[in-house]
Amino acid sequence: MNTLLGRRTRVLAAITATAGLMLVSACTSSDDGGSGSKTAAGGVELVKGGQLTTCTHLPYPPFQSEIDGKVQGFDVSLIDLVAKDLGVKQEILDQPFENFKTGGSLNSGQCDLAAAGMTITEERKKNVDFSDPYFDATQAVLVDKKAGVGSLADVKSKNVKLGAQAQTTGEDYAKKQGFDPVSFESSDAVLNGLRTGQVKAVIIDYPVVQGWLKDQANADAFEVVDNLNTGEQYGFTVKKGNTELLAAINKAIADAKADGTYKKLYEQWIGPYDASTAKGESAASPSAS
Repeated sequence: MNTLLGRRTRVLAAITATAGLMLVSACTSSDDGGSGSKTAAGGVELVKGGQLTTCTHLPYPPFQSEIDGKVQGFDVSLIDLVAKDLGVKQEILDQPFENFKTGGSLNSGQCDLAAAGMTITEERKKNVDFSDPYFDATQAVLVDKKAGVGSLADVKSKNVKLGAQAQTTGEDYAKKQGFDPVSFESSDAVLNGLRTGQVKAVIIDYPVVQGWLKDQANADAFEVVDNLNTGEQYGFTVKKGNTELLAAINKAIADAKADGTYKKLYEQWIGPYDASTAKGESAASPSAS
């Protein structure tokens, strides 16, 4: 998911799911500019006192996007749970996907973790440490109904122009199938390219399509003709060797699945709950390349 193309970096406060998530650790000021201790509950060291700094790339609904001036979504809500356990608040830093996919933002101390609907791959694990999987994802082939195609095979045989988001597993999949897809900066740009006729079909993460097709005008004009089970699983990332924060993230994921919070958030942000999406066992589970 996401793109390496840059745009102006900005810091946005993440919306908290409940009033309890607004709690900030009652630490005394230190030499970090008066923002509190950089050591949170459980001995987790933070890059900035009093907050859990999350790198992401916007927009990527329903996982993270700016709604009414606040960054909200499924990923945001899950990381809010981590922040609550640590006794701090979550702050979100929007930047190019490449910055944190390669571990650069984590290694330079810009953020504590990255949450961006990121697929776990062996290549990416060379640069960052992934949490346990928190979401099983598939790719969808979404087409203009007027294009007259009923599958990805039709897209190829009829030479229909295909789009995908740059630097994503969806784009990688398209290229491996012999396509030369038109690359777009973000998931929103992919869908806008389809809407405006720049392309007649796209490969994009199915959860994104689910949300987009809730708009009746979109559902009237576009349809999913293929669901590609690429074996992808999403994970959150931390700097390699940051075992304390990784343990805190994994605990929050496990607790949310056990107490029903995960199901509640899934239904809030994505749609009808399918237990198979929460079956991830470990960060070593098979994933798409």
